[in-house]
Amino acid sequence: MDRLLTGKTVLVTGAARRIGRAIALKLAEAGADVAITYRGSHDEAAATVRDLVALGVQASAMQCDVADPASVRNAVAETVAVHGRLDLLVNNAGVFASEALESITADQWDAMFATNTRGPFLMAQAAHPYLKAAYGRIVNIGSLGGIQPWATHAHYCTSKAALHMLSQTMAKAWAPEISVNCVAPGMIVQGEVGAAYQHFADRTPMKRNGTAADVAEAVLFFATGPRFITGQLLAVDGGLGL
Repeated sequence: MDRLLTGKTVLVTGAARRIGRAIALKLAEAGADVAITYRGSHDEAAATVRDLVALGVQASAMQCDVADPASVRNAVAETVAVHGRLDLLVNNAGVFASEALESITADQWDAMFATNTRGPFLMAQAAHPYLKAAYGRIVNIGSLGGIQPWATHAHYCTSKAALHMLSQTMAKAWAPEISVNCVAPGMIVQGEVGAAYQHFADRTPMKRNGTAADVAEAVLFFATGPRFITGQLLAVDGGLGL
C-alpha cells in the first residue's frame, strides 16, 4: 500500500491487542512510526511492537493509565522523546460493560467515564502542543452505542455519546491547526462467533459483523484524507444503525 504516513509519528492508546492493535498495524503499513500504550497487557504489547518493527517502522510501547493525568503526560512526553514528534493521536483505549440501568453503581459509572471520556480528554490535552506544532490530527474511537440507546449499557452508551460531543468540541476549539474526527464502530467481532453474534449479522444490511480491520481502515481514512474534514462522526457498522 502507499506509505502516506512516512515520516509521521502516531500514538495509539490501548493498542496491545484487539482493535487498537489492528489500528496500529494499519498505520504502520502506511509508513508511520508507532507508539502504543497498554495498561496491563505487557506481553501482548511487546508482541505488537515486534510486529510493528517487522513492518519497517520504529515502534515503542509504554504502560499508561489513561485516566491518570501524570501517567498520560508521561506517555505523551516519552512518545516525543523517543520518536521526535507527534502527528496523530488515536484515542482507542476503552472499556465495555453491560448492566441493568437500575443496578449500575456510582463506582461503575465513574469507572466507565474515567476510561472512555476522561481518558481521551486527558490524552488530547497533553498531546495538544505537539499536534498543534505539527498540524496534526486526532481520531477518537466512539461507538454505535453512543448514537443509539442500548438499554443494558447505559453507562457505556452515555460515556461514548459524551466522547462524540467532545470530538466535535475539540474540532471546533483546535482548528485550523488540528483536525479531529471520530470513528463509531458497530458490532465488531474477532475469531469464532456464536449464535448471538450471528443474530447481529443477520440484522445488518451488509449481512456480516464488522472486523477490527474495518475500523482500522476508517482510522486510516481520517489519518490520510483531506485535513479539511473535521468534526465528523463515521459509523463503521455495516448499516446496523439504520
